[in-house]
Amino acid sequence: MIVPRLRELVAAWIDRIRARHSFSEPIESLLRDCCGPGSSFHDEHQRLSGSMWDHWGDCDPAEDQDGLLAPRPGAVVRLLHAGLTAADASSPAIGQRPILDIGCAAGRTTLELAAHLDRPTVGIDLDISILQHARAIRDSEEVSYPRRRIGIVYDRRSFSVRGSYAAETRGLVDYWCCDATALPFRESVFGLAVSLNNLDCVAAPLTALQEMIRTLAPAGKAVLATPYDWSSTATPVEGWIGGHSQRSELRGAGDRLLRELLQRGGHSSVLEGVRIIAERPAIPWHVRLHERSTVQYLCDLIALEKIG
Repeated sequence: MIVPRLRELVAAWIDRIRARHSFSEPIESLLRDCCGPGSSFHDEHQRLSGSMWDHWGDCDPAEDQDGLLAPRPGAVVRLLHAGLTAADASSPAIGQRPILDIGCAAGRTTLELAAHLDRPTVGIDLDISILQHARAIRDSEEVSYPRRRIGIVYDRRSFSVRGSYAAETRGLVDYWCCDATALPFRESVFGLAVSLNNLDCVAAPLTALQEMIRTLAPAGKAVLATPYDWSSTATPVEGWIGGHSQRSELRGAGDRLLRELLQRGGHSSVLEGVRIIAERPAIPWHVRLHERSTVQYLCDLIALEKIG
């Protein structure tokens, strides 16, 4: 854990830090029944269910037997590869520099980056619980998580991903608990930075963009994707990039405002030292809530290059 306010984070998340993940399925079900919906226990399992399904569900043989499931898992991996293509991530500019995966969640994208580019790759996130799962999968090549069926009913999904990533690839990957708005890295260290669906989940999106650019090496690339799904529980309204102030010239359009921030001369708070090299405005991404509900998003994908 490398964060600017360690005491605050540990105090707020001590239950997650101390949590065990080795309960049997009947005991886990009993705990959920006792705690009920809205409890921290259920909320954590809901986050795990959605993130693990998105990152690893396409590796689960049991998913093929689920006739009710229309959207297929693995959307975040497809989004990543669309971004790598848009950024021409195989270009020599990335060179031998390491890779940064901002908001890595369950860790699949971090492993994909290491496998695709054969470079040391660090995945960062603030969610201790999901990082523990990501690291366990890297080390054991086994996935186990509570997959929500309906209400507070969950099914334990356990399967092997052995052979999906070579030992050499897994050895290139590590997961750190870090704050995207205060990256603990020196300037110009990364050849590629990826931030998928994380910008609308941080306390200060503009600061997160500045930090990403700061840590990129000259001519380094970045892949940024967001559905602009702002929530005041994650980001104060004044920190949103669009989504408010509809009386302004941009009428609250986040996509237009983000591009003005990333293009020289476009905005008074323009982010210097970076340019847009490719765009894809509506890439599908979906988050599974339970077997009868999936949230559908259209992600705005932008590939960047650091100037200099």
